[in-house]
Amino acid sequence: MSVDVGTIAPDFTMPTDGGGSVTLSALRGKPVVLYFYPKDDTSGCTSEACGFRDQLPDFSAVDAVVIGVSKDSVASHDKFKAKYELPFTLASDTDGSVSEAYGVWVEKSMYGRKYMGLERATFLIGADGTVRNVWRKVKVTGHVAAVLKAVKAL
Repeated sequence: MSVDVGTIAPDFTMPTDGGGSVTLSALRGKPVVLYFYPKDDTSGCTSEACGFRDQLPDFSAVDAVVIGVSKDSVASHDKFKAKYELPFTLASDTDGSVSEAYGVWVEKSMYGRKYMGLERATFLIGADGTVRNVWRKVKVTGHVAAVLKAVKAL
């Protein structure tokens, strides 16, 4: 399955850090930056999360909500969030259903070995629930700035 620009973003409810939960449809009326990343506390994922952390005031200024999603447990998210002082929601997709719905659970290859894993991808969802931008196979450098520019253009 794939989610493309112009389609309605698949709704979800996921557990989050701090023992909470997040439901996409409950956020209607605000733009949502939904970013998928492979694993808590790894170099690329930490760099990306810290980028969103550092730019969060700019996202908040345009009323945008940032949500990070991985298959890590809520306990792992709590540690990751505390270690790097991440001020946005981290959602736990342990069963992979949301990753599947967004088409980011993909076959990867490393050193000739094929395996299934989470593709680093970001979806910008408009206040009306429509997908406005999609970034796949994200390279961390410059990504947060590109997302912020797109959010400001909504």
